Amino acid sequence: MEIKTDIRQGDSKEILKKISSNSVDLIFTSPPYADQRQSTYGGIPPEKYVDWFMPISIELLRVLKPSGTFILNIKEKVVSGERSTYVMELILAMKKQGWYWTEEFIWHKKNSYPGKWPNRFRDSWERLLQFNKDKKFHMYQDEVMVPMGDWAKSRLKNLSEVDKIRDVSKVGSGFGKNISNWLKREKAYPTNVLHLATECNNKNHSAAFPEELPEWFIKLFTKSGDLVLDPFMGSGTTNFVAQRMSRNSIGIEILEEYCNMVKIKLDPVKLVLFENEVLYEKNKLTGSNSIR
Repeated sequence: MEIKTDIRQGDSKEILKKISSNSVDLIFTSPPYADQRQSTYGGIPPEKYVDWFMPISIELLRVLKPSGTFILNIKEKVVSGERSTYVMELILAMKKQGWYWTEEFIWHKKNSYPGKWPNRFRDSWERLLQFNKDKKFHMYQDEVMVPMGDWAKSRLKNLSEVDKIRDVSKVGSGFGKNISNWLKREKAYPTNVLHLATECNNKNHSAAFPEELPEWFIKLFTKSGDLVLDPFMGSGTTNFVAQRMSRNSIGIEILEEYCNMVKIKLDPVKLVLFENEVLYEKNKLTGSNSIR
């Protein structure tokens, strides 16, 4: 099976127009935040951010498959002691554009820098907003299951009669649970909070995210041979991970130096075995980053 990695240099708004409609399975990206990375990308004022992003998001809506998912890593900034509202404004504008705002994940930065501010505490999390163009989309939840943990030994040891049946929520939410369904299970589904350390010193980029971040979402929303798009590629983390996991990918980056750096490190076409997903999991256990 051929795995293709296509790196394109230029403005996302223009490059996206050359990508076929309904062709992408997952969009995972972190665009420049408002008024940040000014030395690298010039910075976009918060009050102009939505207008800047809308021509890009309409193209993303076009290229994404109806079964696909868009994950947007973004975070509001603080201006004069007050949080900006541009992310909330962006969500509302994208809903009007035709997107479904399906879910919000949180990336908890385990190694955020300590500091002191007069009216707030250390910022140690970022948003990962999930958008879809259809309410039915591909999602492979079993791929991101986690060990049950030691809590299950005591929690499931002595079940009450209520635990053995579907116990309807007492607050009238309509949800219910049957604890006995999880007896003898080794894994459970994760929460929507990802606890990962930041990573940038070895990426030659001021805003690189850890490889585990796109990896988790690639496992959750794609399978081998699917197409992953990062319209703000930066140091190419999303594309590196996609190729390693036997996904095709497209990376778009406006700065030529980053494009050249990524092209040197990535194979434009890579041949992999059909059983690559099994091999990938084995390599994860042994610490290897390659698929043989």
